[in-house]
Amino acid sequence: MSTRNRNYVFRRRLAPSVRIPRNPGETPTQNGAAALRPLARYDLAPHPRPGNRVPPPPAQGFSRLMSTLTEGAVFDALRTVQEPELGRDIVTLNMVKGIVIDGPKVAFTIELTTPACPLKDEIETNARAALVGIGVSDVEITWGAMVRRAAPAAGPQLLEGVKNIIAVASGKGGVGKSTISTNLAVALAQAGASVGLLDADITGPNIPLLMGIEGAPTASADNKILPLERYGVKVISIAFFVPDGQPIVWRGPLVGGAIQQFLRDVDWGELDYLVVDLPPGTSDAQLTLAQAVPISGSVLVSTPQQVAISDVEKALAMFRRMSVPVIGIVENMSAFVCAHCGEATEIFGRGGVERFAREHDVEFLGGIPLDITVRQGGDAGIPVVAQREPGPAAVALTAVARTVAARMSVRAARQQPVLTIS
Repeated sequence: MSTRNRNYVFRRRLAPSVRIPRNPGETPTQNGAAALRPLARYDLAPHPRPGNRVPPPPAQGFSRLMSTLTEGAVFDALRTVQEPELGRDIVTLNMVKGIVIDGPKVAFTIELTTPACPLKDEIETNARAALVGIGVSDVEITWGAMVRRAAPAAGPQLLEGVKNIIAVASGKGGVGKSTISTNLAVALAQAGASVGLLDADITGPNIPLLMGIEGAPTASADNKILPLERYGVKVISIAFFVPDGQPIVWRGPLVGGAIQQFLRDVDWGELDYLVVDLPPGTSDAQLTLAQAVPISGSVLVSTPQQVAISDVEKALAMFRRMSVPVIGIVENMSAFVCAHCGEATEIFGRGGVERFAREHDVEFLGGIPLDITVRQGGDAGIPVVAQREPGPAAVALTAVARTVAARMSVRAARQQPVLTIS
């Protein structure tokens, strides 16, 4: 066969340094020297035509992975993904729902323990990595959430449809407790939770102003009070029932009775979280709430200076005496950052609340800087977390809300069944 036939090429079986002879009969040489071994044998093999190449065989490993891509294999892979807050895998926690397999593609739902989960991105990254490891080429994750009760439901409940009640307290007025309550509720609602906000500060109600709500509640078909709603939050306050500017001069029993009525006679519906803005002090309102409903957790608020910390210490002692779980403490008005030069001025001192948290074994939930948008939003009825251009305070408050939701989820996961003997 002619060596010029382009359909065939010679395959040589020579050492890499041996030159193929150009002329028939010529002896192969190595580095220009005489031949060191007999003439090499040549094999003829078909030469692939351009544009007509034979595809390579499929990789054996990929074929093996594809053959094992079953629902059981997907579950096994996802068992390696931990829910960071709860310390268990997402399959054991029954968070994986509705697996659909379509060739190398897998779709499923992850049901979080709260829509405000702060570690959602970490869970997604780990889940995708686990599935790629078994040969999945396309992962589609749908997110859901099922908020659970963080307080044991032993016997009939006054608020059957409310899963978690979060009390916000300070022990002292003027530290921004109502602002924290408002933004906590709105941030949870923005994350997708169903939220209510109860203004329990009967003699100094500010929630309607901070939420920008006006009007009077109406009655439902079963003669219950329908709360007003804004920013996805159901709101009730004594301010809806009295004329503007009229003082509420009530003794303790009347204050307690009003809170009882807001709990009993308001149609809250189904809520994941009911945020209760408590008045300053350690008195009737706090006692009434703790005795009427199981409080899932409390959030303390203080400014950094000692005069505020000494009062929040009393609020902490009160909750511990009433066996109300304390989620943590927030430092409000931590520092003022100049919008022109960026310099931080610590008007109320520095680190006082964080130091208090360490000394009393309470989690420090974060610091909220002094931000002019907080004041502007409060006067206009637009909570800072709902503003179009969130500033430093909005970012910090959103982070606090996610942390609170995460801690409530941990408490709910740790609840043991309640044994009732009758």
